[in-house]
This record gives sequence, structure tokens and C-alpha cells, in this order.
Amino acid sequence: MGTNKDVDNKITKAYGLLYERYGPQGWWPANTQLEVVLGAVLVQSTAWSNTAKALESMRRAKALDIGVLAKLSEGEIGELVRSSGFYTVKACRVKALVEHVVERHDGDLNKMLDEDIAILRRELLGIHGIGEETADCILLYAAGKPSFVVDEYTRRIVGRLEVGEAALKTYGDYQKLFEKALPPDAEVFGEYHALLIALGKDVCRKKPRCAPCPLKDMCEYGLRNGQPVAFPKV
Repeated sequence: MGTNKDVDNKITKAYGLLYERYGPQGWWPANTQLEVVLGAVLVQSTAWSNTAKALESMRRAKALDIGVLAKLSEGEIGELVRSSGFYTVKACRVKALVEHVVERHDGDLNKMLDEDIAILRRELLGIHGIGEETADCILLYAAGKPSFVVDEYTRRIVGRLEVGEAALKTYGDYQKLFEKALPPDAEVFGEYHALLIALGKDVCRKKPRCAPCPLKDMCEYGLRNGQPVAFPKV
């Protein structure tokens, strides 16, 4: 697996290769900070295309506003976000988030997002339905704070590259792997996260397409006799 320096070098090299292949991703797609926050909640367990439809539904209803959402019932919010799937659950989470902003920050989302990164992360994790990945999406893309987002694609790719410590088990373990190797720059973190998503969707799937992978020469498994190997489950 190599030394810590080797691991850091591998993380930074992978970023360069991914950027060279896919270019800037322009992620997160949103017009406002509130759209980012809502999108981070609504994208849970669904594709972004479904989330985009839900946000558009909210936009048409002029509901992309904390004050407006605060006046809507969970049922009304649920109808607006139906396309995102699990809409009753997500409506409850959106309502909890909105109520938190109203009660703790007088309805001022910017005031909340301006908090210190550690304080804001703890606060977000205390809101019903917001886990670590969602909290970090909000921190990174809405608040512009350097908190690396770990998702399914990140864990899969890291497992196949065999980088980091042998005991990468928790979300925090994976997050520290990137935050240690990279400068604390929100733009870099966001671009890297988006590039890992691009790789995961393009070639590093559950059944990988190794031949066109820009990281294949770094992969500890790679190709054997021209055929993709059986990768471990991550």
C-alpha cells in the first residue's frame, strides 16, 4: 500500500488524471444556496435527474424560499418533491431543515451557512434526516467550506485503487484520506468529488469497464489478460 507520502501522491495524481480526462464539472448545479441545500436532501437515494425535476416543481410553485416553505405542510411539500422518490420521508426532512433555519437563525439561511465549519457541521448533523454525506454537500457546495464529500463512488474507487490505511471503515476515515492529501480548498474538493462521480458513472461501475479508465495504470487490480478482474465489494 506504500507510505503515507505515496498515498498522498496517489490521491493528487488521480485528481490530475481525472481532470485531464473529464475537465471541469461545474458541480453543484443550482442557482441559489437554498437550491443546493434542498438538492442535497432530495438527492438522497435517487438520481440527480429526479432531484432536478423536484426542484423545478418547487420553482414553478414559487416555493424555493424559506418563508414560503415554512408555511407549507409536509403533505404540500411532498407533492412538490414527489419526483425525487420517498417523497413523504424527504418532505419531512425538508420541513425539519426549514424549521431549524427559522427557529435558530430567524429564517436567514445565509446566517446559518456563515457559521464556523465545525459548528455548522455539528448543527447540520443534528437536523432530522441529515447524515454526514448530506451535511458535507451543504458545507462544500452551499457554504463554500472545505469539507470533502464521501459517497458510494468515492468508496468504490478508493477500494479499487487500494489507497489509504488498511482499516478504512468509517465515513471519516475516507474523508481524512482526501483532506490530508489535498489543500483545504473548497473548489478543489468540489471538483474532485464531481470527477469521482463522473468516473464512477462512466467506467468504474459495479461491473467496471477498465480499458478506458484514466486511472487504470494506478489501479492495483487493473486488467488481467485483457479482462476486468473481479473487484472486491465496497
